[in-house]
Amino acid sequence: MKSIASYNIRLLFWNDFFGTMNFLQPVLTLFYLQRGLSAQDIFLVLFCWSAAVLIGEIPTGVYADRFGAKCSFITGAVLRIASIALLLVASEPWMFFLYSFINGFSVTFYSGADEAFVYESLKESGEEHRMDQAMGKIQSGSFIAMIVAVLFGAYAAKDLTTLQFDLLILLTIAFQLVELVLTLFLRKPKRAAEPFENPFRQVREGFLVIKRKPLLLLMFLNVTLVFIPVGAVFKNFDQPFLTHAGIPVEAIGLFYAGAAVLGFFASRSIGWLTDHFSRIALMFVTGAFSVFGLVLAAFTGSTLWMAIGVFILLRIVQVIRYPIYSQISNEYIPSSVRATTISLLSIVDSCCDLIVFLTLSFIASGNSMQWIFIGAAAIALIGMLLPIRPLKE
Repeated sequence: MKSIASYNIRLLFWNDFFGTMNFLQPVLTLFYLQRGLSAQDIFLVLFCWSAAVLIGEIPTGVYADRFGAKCSFITGAVLRIASIALLLVASEPWMFFLYSFINGFSVTFYSGADEAFVYESLKESGEEHRMDQAMGKIQSGSFIAMIVAVLFGAYAAKDLTTLQFDLLILLTIAFQLVELVLTLFLRKPKRAAEPFENPFRQVREGFLVIKRKPLLLLMFLNVTLVFIPVGAVFKNFDQPFLTHAGIPVEAIGLFYAGAAVLGFFASRSIGWLTDHFSRIALMFVTGAFSVFGLVLAAFTGSTLWMAIGVFILLRIVQVIRYPIYSQISNEYIPSSVRATTISLLSIVDSCCDLIVFLTLSFIASGNSMQWIFIGAAAIALIGMLLPIRPLKE
C-alpha cells in the first residue's frame, strides 16, 4: 500500500498540472486591450491582485491551520474558478479589478497551506527529509501545463477575436474544475498538534516562531531577494530583452515552452542534486548564477546566443532554489502553526516586492533595461550573501 505522502504528492502533481493550465495567460495583456482596458487600467488590475494577496495572507493561513489544508485548497479553487468565469462577462474596468482581486485572494488559500500539507504528509510517513524532492516533483506539473497552454493559447487566439478569447476562458475553467475534483481525493495527514482555538493566538505563535528563530527570516530573505529580481523583474522584461537580441515575437512562445521543458527536468532532478551536493552549496551556487545571469543580461543582452543562454539560466536556477529552501525552512516551523508562519513570511515577501520595485523605478534611466538589470543584480547579490543553515546546525 502506498504511503500517504506518496499518494498525496502524486495527486498534487496532477492538481498543479490542471490548476495552472491557463490558456489565456500567453495572450492576457492582448485580451485586456481587446476588451477596452488602457495601460493605466492594466496596472490597476495588477495592483488589485497584489493588494488581495497582501490582505489575504494572514487570515487564509489561519484558516488553513484551523480547518486543514484540504479545505483551504477547495475554497481557493472555487474562488479561482469564479474569478475566471467573471472574465466571460467582464466589459467594464471595475469588473476586471474585481476579477483580479478575487483571483489574487484565491491564491492565498494555497500559500503556506501547500507546503504545510506536503510536509505533514511526509512527516506521517517518516519521510520529511524528502521535502525538497517532493516539492520539485509537484512543481514539475506546472511546467508541463505551461508548455501546452503557451503553445495552444497563443495559436488559438491568433486573430484576437472575442469568440477565441471566450474559448480559452472556457477551456481554462474546465481544467480548473478537474483540479477541484482531484482535490476532494486528497488524504488529510494526522495533526501533530491541535489547532489553537483563538486565531489571534495562532498568529502570535507564528510571529514567535520567526522571532525565536531569526535564521528562518534570514533564509527567507535570501530566497525572496534573489527571486524578485529574477522571477519578477527579469520575467517582466524578458520579452523586450529577447526581441532586442533579434528573436522574432512569434518565436517567443517557443522559447517559453523550451524553458518549461528544461524546468520540468530540473524539478525532477532535485533529488539527484541533493543526493550528490550539499543543499547549502546548491543554494549559494544558484544564487551566484542568478547574479551572474543578471549582469550578463545588462551588458551582453544584444548578442543573440548570449541572450538565449541568460534567459534559460535565469529560468532554471529558480526552479532549483525554491524546493531546497522549502526543505530547510520547514524543519524550523512547528506543525500547529506551519501554514500561518509561512503566510506571515509571505507578508514580508510582499513588502520586499514593493521596496524592490520602488528602488528599481528610481534607478531606471530612460527606460534603459541595462540599469534595471544592474540594480536587480545588486539586490540579488545582497540576498545571496544572507546565511542559510539547516536546523541541526
